[in-house]
Amino acid sequence: MIGCEYIPFSRGKLEGRITNPPSDWNLVLNEEIIQVETNPEAPYSVNLWIVNIDNTPHIFSGDNLSQWAKNILKNDEVRLKIGENIYPLRATRVVETERFEQFARGWDEKYGHRPLNENPTETYLFQLN
Repeated sequence: MIGCEYIPFSRGKLEGRITNPPSDWNLVLNEEIIQVETNPEAPYSVNLWIVNIDNTPHIFSGDNLSQWAKNILKNDEVRLKIGENIYPLRATRVVETERFEQFARGWDEKYGHRPLNENPTETYLFQLN
């Protein structure tokens, strides 16, 4: 579907070159849309928007407890694909107000609007390490 690559259509296991995370995420996180794989036992991957805060990638499900967010809450192992590189990482839910505000400003700067729901305890924001 042309023009819909940002919609989080689900797929299976990501394919590409497994590599160590970069020391400087600014070099690779200029992409507007990336892919994230969750649930190593039965891989589930989606296209998502991503924001770099303090050299740490952040992904956001809003206040929708999406399947990929549910998967992360059960198992924090994720794989982030940018270009042909796949980075094995761990996801941690962010509920701190200050960190969420940093994310919201970064989201606005990159995508032109702030998140609709900015209550971090009602949304599913994850940082990837």
